[in-house]
Amino acid sequence: MTVLIIGGSGFLGGELTRQAIAAGHTVTATFGTRAGALPGAEWRRLDLRRPEAITSLFEEVRPTVVINTAYRRSDWATTADGAIRVAMAALDQGARLVQVSSDTVFSGDRVHYDEDSLPDPVTPYGAAKAAAETAIRLLDPTAAIARTSLIIGDGGSVHESLVHDLVTGRRDGALFTDDVRCPVHVGDLAAALLELAFSDYGGVCHVAGSDAVSRYELGTLIARRDGLDPCALTTGKRAEMGPPGPLDVRLESGRTQSRISTVLRGAREFLAAPVSKKDEPGR
Repeated sequence: MTVLIIGGSGFLGGELTRQAIAAGHTVTATFGTRAGALPGAEWRRLDLRRPEAITSLFEEVRPTVVINTAYRRSDWATTADGAIRVAMAALDQGARLVQVSSDTVFSGDRVHYDEDSLPDPVTPYGAAKAAAETAIRLLDPTAAIARTSLIIGDGGSVHESLVHDLVTGRRDGALFTDDVRCPVHVGDLAAALLELAFSDYGGVCHVAGSDAVSRYELGTLIARRDGLDPCALTTGKRAEMGPPGPLDVRLESGRTQSRISTVLRGAREFLAAPVSKKDEPGR
């Protein structure tokens, strides 16, 4: 298969690229400013704010499968309009589309959200993701829209870097005890997205970990795994300190889990063991 990974130089996109190459697919991966380092993929620069660039790329690559992981948190033109243009180009080429979305499409008022839950975003980023979801569902009902949560790895994610910086004093700040999510391991998420890409499952999927944990509990799990002192972490409450946004958002992924073989582990499981040297990024 010819797989096109939009945002292949990012944290999730890089793992998707690695797994797709390992599975023997022909992979084209896009980047915004700097190409990824993985050999075996064709790296192409792409600005999702330029419609003609998207059209040209799809006409040249002619992908069988497209997975869009790209976003810019403060840029509607990339996160919403760009994702919609990717969906239109995939539809024109007859390509299977998986659009990666986010739990930020929810306000947190209901706490528990399954695949039938309708978006009610309270942040601009959540609104952009919700707009992309809505348009793509109308354009291509066969596309898979995969909502996920905080993405953690064996080092290298922004959440892990933050914990290291807080413990070592490189940054000041607190981890919130009232901000709850369902973190997922990047390897599990990438494998699940590839499964969905090669299935005929259309509509909204939830691809998140099985444990609901606060940002503070997540931080202590990361610290313990990495041999750091969790007592160095400061607690706080987002409701009191900000920034504004949803608090307790728990994606219920049971329906999607029943359709895929990849096990979506919870944070308490995948962060239980120390990272070995061979698992560290770059090894």
